[in-house]
Amino acid sequence: MKKRTLIGGIVLGISIVSLLAALMAVIAGVGRDNSPGISGISDVGPAVGVIEINGTIMGGDSSGIFGDTSSGSQTIMSDLRAASENPDIKAVVLHINSPGGTVAASQEISDEVVRLKKKGIKVVTSMGDMAASGGYWVAAFSDRIVANPGTMTGSIGVIIQTINYQGLYDKLGLEGNTFKSGAYKDMGSPERPISTEETLIFQSMVDDTFQQFVDVVAKNRKMDPQAIRQLNGRVLTGRQALKAGLVDSLGNYYDAVSLAGELSGLGSNPRVVDFATKGPLSQIFGSLEGSALDKAVSSGLNQSGLPRVLLLCPVATPFQ
Repeated sequence: MKKRTLIGGIVLGISIVSLLAALMAVIAGVGRDNSPGISGISDVGPAVGVIEINGTIMGGDSSGIFGDTSSGSQTIMSDLRAASENPDIKAVVLHINSPGGTVAASQEISDEVVRLKKKGIKVVTSMGDMAASGGYWVAAFSDRIVANPGTMTGSIGVIIQTINYQGLYDKLGLEGNTFKSGAYKDMGSPERPISTEETLIFQSMVDDTFQQFVDVVAKNRKMDPQAIRQLNGRVLTGRQALKAGLVDSLGNYYDAVSLAGELSGLGSNPRVVDFATKGPLSQIFGSLEGSALDKAVSSGLNQSGLPRVLLLCPVATPFQ
């Protein structure tokens, strides 16, 4: 018994020490000038701001350090506003590593990018492992897009997915009762099949949103809408995306920072400032509110179980 208590105490102690170490690491990094080793010696003066967009893009606040993360539009918009109101910020790098997310959240973020650019602030996107669907939607509003050769991007398309539990309910002897004010109020309910009329409605929603996506890319990338449609929602590598006209150059985060400095007149070695709305404690414990996987599920099905329109790439990033 004493041996078990001792082992339990050791495990608990190690956990506490690890948590404190993580907390100290975050605190050490909060509010500092996080130059990527390019410059950033001084604490004041013109600079390039960096805003991270990691994980599933959705409404609300960003969450998570442990496990999966998500980018909440409210958090990203706040970061963009902070950058726009800082007189030292002459350019912003959007460092995107996201498979996409909800349509409205992507639109909210891109609206703020437009407002940022209207103030004369240059915007460059640096693509990480993945910047697809909603991630590409946001990137398309940048002045320049830099991707790694192996970045997964594109996926210019829209998806609505539903699931039908009726067969399972029949086997279990379960039967649901729905009282509704209109024929389509429970459209997409998992308790019954989708009717022909509802299929047409869902497809019209997808088509309308897809047209919005095509318009965004065609306008901002100066591309032929038909060329965008011919991609058929496929995922491309960064190198393929360069040939297709979806990105401007190949390179990593540091290349994007240098490019942002050059576009804004700061030179290729600009001072860099990271923007983060969240404090250290919320960054560490934010994931307790729910993982990105949980939120991705809730973004596809709302609280009533009805589907949402998603700009989401289902393809996993390949490993070499």
